[in-house]
Amino acid sequence: MSIRTITAMFDSADAANRARERLVEVGLPSGSVQVIHQGAAGDSAGSDGKGLWESIKDFFTGYDDERANYEEGIRRGGHLLTARVEEQYADEVTVLLENADAIDLDRRADEWRAEGWTGPTRATAESTGTGTSRAGSEEAIPLVQERLRVGKREVNRGGVRVRSYVVEEPVEEQVNLREERVDVERRPVGRRVQPGAADDLLQDRTIEMTESAEEAIVAKDAEVTEEVVVRKFEGERTEGVSDTVRRTEVDVEDTRDDEDSRDVIPPGDSGSRRRGTRTDRPSRE
Repeated sequence: MSIRTITAMFDSADAANRARERLVEVGLPSGSVQVIHQGAAGDSAGSDGKGLWESIKDFFTGYDDERANYEEGIRRGGHLLTARVEEQYADEVTVLLENADAIDLDRRADEWRAEGWTGPTRATAESTGTGTSRAGSEEAIPLVQERLRVGKREVNRGGVRVRSYVVEEPVEEQVNLREERVDVERRPVGRRVQPGAADDLLQDRTIEMTESAEEAIVAKDAEVTEEVVVRKFEGERTEGVSDTVRRTEVDVEDTRDDEDSRDVIPPGDSGSRRRGTRTDRPSRE
C-alpha cells in the first residue's frame, strides 16, 4: 500500500488541533495524525513525546529549504500537523487542511526574509540540487493548442450600374418634291379676226391659275430595338481554407537520480501539493 505524508503549518494550536480532529472524524487513524508544538523550554516536542525532527527528519531528507522553513515556523510559534494517509486519499486530506486555515508557508517565509531572516531560499536550494517544488511556489507551463475556426462575412465586391442617356446625331434623307409654277407670257399673234367674231373676243375675261408645290414634312416615331437586362443570381460555392495552427509541446529533462525521480508526478495527477500543505514521496508499507 502506498502511503503519503502530508504536512501543514498553523498559526494557532486550536486551529491545528481542530484540523487533527477533523481528519480523525473523516476516518484517519488517530495515531497517523500528529500535531507538533514548540516546547516551553525552547525544544520542539511532538504529541507522542518525540523530538520534532526525530519524528519527521526522514521526511525532509534532501529538502533543506523546506526543513529550514518549518523549523523557523515552529521557532516563531507555529504548529505543525503531519498526517500519514493512503495515496488515494491524499487529495481529499490536502483540501481539508487548506480549508482548515493552513498557512501558506512559502509566502510566510518570504515575509520572514524581508524582516531579516537568512534562511535558505528556493533559488539557493535549487542551485545546490536539493530543491523541491511545493504548493504556493509552483510554476506552470501552459500547453496551448490553436484551433482553426472558419466563419463567414459579407464583403462588397463591387457591382454593375447600367445608365441610359440620350444622344443626338444628324440624319439626312432624300425626298422628291413636286412643284407647279404659273408663267405669264405675251406673244404676238397677227391673226385676223373673222367677221362677226369680234364681239365674242371683245369681252372682259379673267383667267386664274394657282401654283402648288410639295414640301418635306418631318415626323419622328420611335421603336425599341433592343433591351439591356440586369439580373442578380444567388448561389453557393465551396472554398477550401488552409492555415497553420500552433500548439505548445513540452520536453521534460529529468537529471535527478533514481531515488529523486520517484517524486515525479505523472501527467493528470494533481500531486496533492497545494497552498499550506506538503506531500512527501510515497512509501510502500
